[in-house]
Amino acid sequence: MAKATIQVYGRSYTVACSPGQEARLTELGAELDSRITRIATAVGDVGDDRLLLVAALSLLDELHAAQGGSRARLAELEARAAEALEQAAGRIEALATRVESDPGASDSA
Repeated sequence: MAKATIQVYGRSYTVACSPGQEARLTELGAELDSRITRIATAVGDVGDDRLLLVAALSLLDELHAAQGGSRARLAELEARAAEALEQAAGRIEALATRVESDPGASDSA
């Protein structure tokens, strides 16, 4: 098991991780440190536990917003795909009708 040491709000933490994930964990730790520092600057000295709580809630809020946006985009894409399929089906039916009503039409196509 690999380990990475991260700095968060002036404290060092050694965290176990999968081999090869040390750099990513260090990056995430730096991002968390930055977020907690910004929160601490905004709200003042509320204690480490509350700073971590606010940071966690902030991250979850962003995650939920991103997931909601992804779902909305997926629904939009599905609707556009369904519309395109309906249009294609209409064109295919029109061509089939033309071919059935005029067998010679397929020779000139």
